[in-house]
Order: sequence, then C-alpha cells, then structure tokens
Amino acid sequence: MTFNSIINRYIFRELLPPFALNIVFFTFVFLMTKILNITDMIINYHVGLGTILKMIAYFIPFFLGFVIPIAVMMSVLLTFLRMSGDNEVIALRAGGVSIYSLLTPVIVFSVLGALLTFWVSTTGLLWGRLGLKQLTYDVAASNLNIGIKSRQFSDDFNGVTIYVNSIDPRTGNLEDVFIEDRRDKRMVSTIVAPRAVLFNESDGLEARARLFDGTLNQVNLKGQTVNSIKFGVYDLRLDLKRAPVIKHNKRKSRKEMNLAELRNYLRNAKEKNGHYYSILITYYNKFAIPVTCISLGLLAVPLGVLASGLRKSFGLGLGMFFLFINYALMSAGKVFGEAGIYPPIIGTWMPNLVTLLVAGYFFYRSADNRTFRFNWRRRRGQKVR
Repeated sequence: MTFNSIINRYIFRELLPPFALNIVFFTFVFLMTKILNITDMIINYHVGLGTILKMIAYFIPFFLGFVIPIAVMMSVLLTFLRMSGDNEVIALRAGGVSIYSLLTPVIVFSVLGALLTFWVSTTGLLWGRLGLKQLTYDVAASNLNIGIKSRQFSDDFNGVTIYVNSIDPRTGNLEDVFIEDRRDKRMVSTIVAPRAVLFNESDGLEARARLFDGTLNQVNLKGQTVNSIKFGVYDLRLDLKRAPVIKHNKRKSRKEMNLAELRNYLRNAKEKNGHYYSILITYYNKFAIPVTCISLGLLAVPLGVLASGLRKSFGLGLGMFFLFINYALMSAGKVFGEAGIYPPIIGTWMPNLVTLLVAGYFFYRSADNRTFRFNWRRRRGQKVR
C-alpha cells in the first residue's frame, strides 16, 4: 500500500492534531520545572517581558529532545485508540487491510519526528544553551547592583565582600557601603563610604565600584601595620569573570559541543575516564534519542489496536508505562555507561532495542486479531465454585 492511498493519507492527517497538542502540553509541563529560574530573573533582576520571552525561547530546545518522542508516541497511540474505539480498525481488517499495511503513515510520521529531534539535539539545543548563557551574562553584567541586596552581605565577586545599608530605587546608587577586599593575601583592605556606584568596563568583563567621600583602611598582615586614607573618589576593580552567574562563560561544556567538537574530543582523548564516557554518551544520544521516535511510534500502533474494547485510559496508561520503562532504561544506561560498567553504546541503544522487541511481540499478537483480555477474576470464580 503506497503512502498516497486514501487510508494512509487519512491516518497521517489524524496524527497531526494530537501531535501539536502533545507538543504544547508537554512543553508547558517541562517549562514549569524552570519557573523558579524565570521568577528569580523577574524578582531579582527586574527584567522586562522581552527578556523573559527570549529566555523561554532558549529553554524550549532543552525539552524538545524529550518532548518530541513522547508526542510522537502519544499521537500514534491516541489515533489508533480512537480508530479502535470507533471500530475503524475492525472495518479495515474486514476489508482485507492488515495492521502491517497501516504502518506506512506511522513510519513516515515517526521518521519526520526523528529528523526534527535530531535537528533539535544538534542545532537547536546548542543555540538554546549558548543563547541562555549569553542572556544570563548580559542581564547580570547590565544589572550589577541588582544582585546586591540591602542589609545583606554579598560575596558574588571573587575575594570581595560588599554590604550596603540601602539602595536608591531611582538611581540605583548604593548608600552606606562597607567593602572588605581580601584578594591580596598579604593585606586586608576595608572601605567605608556613604555612597557608591557599580558600573561595567567597556569590554563587559570587568566591573568597578566607584566610592565617594569614604575611608580606606589597609592592614598589612605580615608587617602588622595599618594605613588609613580618606578619599573623595575611589575606584575598586571587581573580578566579574569569576562571578557565579557567568562563571566559565567562554568555556564550552560537553552539552554545548557540536558533533564535530565531540568527535574531535573523543578522537584526541588520552585516557578513558568518567569525563570521556560522559562525552561518548552525549555523542551517542545525538543519534539514539531521535531513533526513539521511531521505536516508540511503532510500539504505539499495536498498543492502540490491542486495547480495543477497553477504556482509552487503560491504553494511555499502558503507553505511559512503556514510555517510563524506555526513559528509565535510558537513565540507567547513562549512569552505568559513565561508570564504565558496560560500553556506553549499549546503554544508549538498549532502550530502543528493548522497545522494538516489545513492539514486535505486540505486532505478533495483533496479527491474530487478539486484544488485551483480563479474565483472571472469572477464572478465579470458576475455581472457587
């Protein structure tokens, strides 16, 4: 049966609406896990709506690598559950159409989902991670004093502790400032000033605190001497490069590497340690997770057909059960693969292999027009009599 047949086109069209709904629903669910990050940016950094929307856009690729395979499976499962509930599958079988003949639109749909997932994992995810890191840095760099709270000690800057009594909400000036500088191991400097302003240098990688009409006290730990200096204006350099918000901003993690960089690292690695296995698993997952769309999509077909005559909630529950098993195997493979207990390639591809084997078994059952039947209560009653 060709893809252009009426039946296959009908099934393919039926797959699209639930796919779109599942994408929106599961993306929203996953996005709720990041609500604390978004709330923190709103409360602590007072960012605008445009920045929040940009942050959400950067977050979305984080989830799509997992959401798309889930959406593919649930779309196929819901479609075939509906067709089974409306006796459309029975009508097709009565007309001589086997369940295997219905696989063409499902395979095409699942392959398209796999290609989309592959693009997300290789391109979209890198765009999201790097964009989110840069956005976080820009917000922190342009709002240095927002990270400092009144009447609290702040040690966000390396070797420098800052305390302010209040912050002018209109100008952002720091009032009644106390600063302790321990970056020099031979000397401790304390600065007290009634007013200070934080600002960035032109390159954005260094910050300065400009203090007015204050006192600088320097204690020489080795010589046991103390110097006290009164100043009109004093500039203190702050090491913004080591601030927690933008730490390692220019250094790529394994999740920020593209395929070429991952291959290059694996090719030039001198020893196979935990970091090496972690990189290797990340590389394999770029291919294994997209294939999950195909394996889960194929599994959903017999599940939808075999659940004929039962409640849709049972079929959905069964689908979620196998979905949970698939991702549990994926998580276990990642843990054991990074520990070197078995080759990472086994851990990354085992979930797909198990899913395909289960799908093959259910296809075998559905080929004989079997369904899920639970007669244990009736049989138990017969034995009691």
